[in-house]
Amino acid sequence: MTAPILVTGGAGFIGSNLADRLAGLGHDVLVYDSLARPGVERNLRWLQQRHPQRVTAVVADLRDEATLRRAAQEASAVFHLAAQVAVTTSLTAPVEDFDVNLRGTFLLLEALRQRGEAVPLVFASTNKVYGGLGEIALQRGAEGYHPVDPQLHAHGIGEQQPLDFHTPYGCSKGAADQYVLDYGRSFGLPVAVLRMSCIYGQRQMGTEDQGWVAHFLLRALAGEPITLFGDGFQVRDLLHVDDAVDAYLAAWRQAPRLGGRALNLGGGPANAVSLRQVIDAIEALTGRAVTVERAEWRAGDQRYYVSDTRAARQQLGLAAPLSWREGLARLAAWLQQAEAPRRRAPALP
Repeated sequence: MTAPILVTGGAGFIGSNLADRLAGLGHDVLVYDSLARPGVERNLRWLQQRHPQRVTAVVADLRDEATLRRAAQEASAVFHLAAQVAVTTSLTAPVEDFDVNLRGTFLLLEALRQRGEAVPLVFASTNKVYGGLGEIALQRGAEGYHPVDPQLHAHGIGEQQPLDFHTPYGCSKGAADQYVLDYGRSFGLPVAVLRMSCIYGQRQMGTEDQGWVAHFLLRALAGEPITLFGDGFQVRDLLHVDDAVDAYLAAWRQAPRLGGRALNLGGGPANAVSLRQVIDAIEALTGRAVTVERAEWRAGDQRYYVSDTRAARQQLGLAAPLSWREGLARLAAWLQQAEAPRRRAPALP
């Protein structure tokens, strides 16, 4: 029997898409998930219905050391996506944020180290490791913020940007990011770290705290107002989940050659868009005006973050990503057919 590939957080948004792709390619997949996030149990049912011979599940918390060790002992490779994912939650429950994101990652690394084998590990990190980026001079144009520096404007934020952890979430994910890289250096684990920008797509049931693209669409399709924190001119680079999965698979296959490297992963300058632009596009898709309510800036919110994807594309051999407008239309079509939490989205006109 072939050793399975372990996907922690495999019932989540990115994890379920990754597990689906792996199973479709003929790999046995072990999904490790606490099912704590509302709605993810549907993703697990979907995976097991699609791949009954390929997908098995362990419903457990990352902090369950014995169960996590058993899962890691079986794995031929590990994709570590399980996490506490919201900045807002980290501010109200910092101990839990630390325990899940940092201690949970440490327990996984230790389980792999103690095996004494070169088991590849790909870790889902975040652009929040770079902090608020307040030192970057910005201009606000008609559509959104952009850097004054022409090189930054053209290419985005690269991996050479100094680490600067803000908020408990930034600290826990940033420290886990560094632990993964150091276990690669110190113990020879073949690891790769992907510092993600805004990933969106099918199976994303976003909330106000995390997954804002899907959250905006869900609110608009239900005829409910969208809350904008800040002025709405903040810019992010959007990457469709299918492109993100391509990157994860490439990082896994090339982890030994990468030699323990962190790469920024996002849609890049071609998919850089402000929150206001996304709302305008949603109005065009739905044919209905969106009611927008305003709120204060949230802690650690970057006014501009766009990934410099040149290193990732070169090292991983990635194709040009899907355009954000096409991806948004695909997500809207998926959401109108999917059973959204507590509601069904009305059909597009």
